[in-house]
Amino acid sequence: MTLMAPLPLVSLRGVTVRAGGQTLLDEVSLDVWPGQALRLAGPNGGGKTTLLRLLAGEVAPVAGTRTYGLGGVLRPSAVRARRSLSVVGPDAEAFYLTRDWALTVRDVLLAGAEGEVLPLWEASAEQRARLAEVVTLTGVESLLTRDFRTLSHGQRRRTLLARALMPRPELLLLDEFTDGLSPAARRDLGDVLRRVHGAGVAVALATHRPEEAPDLPWRTVRVAGGRLTDEEGSSVPAAVGALPLPAGQGTLVELHDAEVYRNGARALGPLTWTWEAGQHWLVTGENGSGKSTLARLIAGEFHPALGGTVSRPFLTRDRLPERRRAIGLVSAELGIRQRREWTGREVIASAYAGTEGFAPAPSAEQEREVERLAEHLGVLDLLPRSAEALSQGQLRRLLLARAAAQRPRLLILDEGFDFLDEDARARFLALLPELVRGGTHLMVIAHRASDAPPGLTHHLHLEGGRAVTGLHVTETGAP
Repeated sequence: MTLMAPLPLVSLRGVTVRAGGQTLLDEVSLDVWPGQALRLAGPNGGGKTTLLRLLAGEVAPVAGTRTYGLGGVLRPSAVRARRSLSVVGPDAEAFYLTRDWALTVRDVLLAGAEGEVLPLWEASAEQRARLAEVVTLTGVESLLTRDFRTLSHGQRRRTLLARALMPRPELLLLDEFTDGLSPAARRDLGDVLRRVHGAGVAVALATHRPEEAPDLPWRTVRVAGGRLTDEEGSSVPAAVGALPLPAGQGTLVELHDAEVYRNGARALGPLTWTWEAGQHWLVTGENGSGKSTLARLIAGEFHPALGGTVSRPFLTRDRLPERRRAIGLVSAELGIRQRREWTGREVIASAYAGTEGFAPAPSAEQEREVERLAEHLGVLDLLPRSAEALSQGQLRRLLLARAAAQRPRLLILDEGFDFLDEDARARFLALLPELVRGGTHLMVIAHRASDAPPGLTHHLHLEGGRAVTGLHVTETGAP
């Protein structure tokens, strides 16, 4: 008997992808083999996410050839790939969060069994059995009845991994998978990925944090300027000086017995807590502990339930326009709301009016400041481009520029350095001392000590929406 040589799961030959007048991938050739572990490195906007979407069949080449060997059968069509492969990452989260669909986690998983986004049929016995397997494997039992839109960032990521596993894929595609995950969640889901890979499933992971990738026999490919090389390259993070202490006196924010409910479940509180002038805060906690809810409560996007209060004494008038101008918030949710036909210039300049995207024309002085910040953060080329056509890392750089442009009294970075390469993180961290000397007080919500700049003075740790006392901040800013 003659044994047949295995086929690549996906084979690319001289493939070019264009969108929005930009060349995103340029004459790319790559084979992804069964059981392979492929790690994609490279700068923001280099083409990593586009490559994952190309492998999944979500985008089509304008030149070159793409063939699939899924199921051991050679096919030029992406139809089978679209039913069994999906990219687990922030774009998939944004799809559900920007639609008024009351879908439970169970709905999302069952839809994924057929490569769909909505469960348009009654689940078969086989699908219900697969659901039970995947739920146990990924640990989402407690989330099954929750509305997807009310989940934390880390819970959404876990759910979308479970969805991707439902159709028994031969290839798992992960985009910045560890961003937004607590250390415990990274360990748990790293174990899941090792088990999945050990069962013969190929894994392709795009990441700016290779040290957080699970222990697999990775082949690393660098994606930069839309081209691929096997040389990963290296960078040394720039040294970051300690933040100066912010000036001023008095209370900035005060919570008293504040509780926030989402989808009928308590997401935060009761919490009594005060942010005083002269303080920089580090906020930590597991996924679902209430960190992002706290950030949005301070910013005025959420309001406390009856019986709790939130006050912002530093504001002359505590109204929405004043809050938006005085409180800068950079978060995953904010990025999702920018996915419209706004240019990079409009995204940054909207800070001056305390709006998102929609804003009066900036003054000449404001235009100059936008240009200055864009040059410092390396995003001048993004100013005329549509936010819809940008990578997550490129969009996050614009949002950080927007936060700096408004010179906020309070700046809240809710996993604000997710999706960024080393250069982008270093560029923004270099701006922080200037902002603080101008009166900005910083809150950093982070799962990683490396994302907490030195100079943070106070630490709030949340468990189940409540504060854990007795913690302190070390000299490096880590708890």
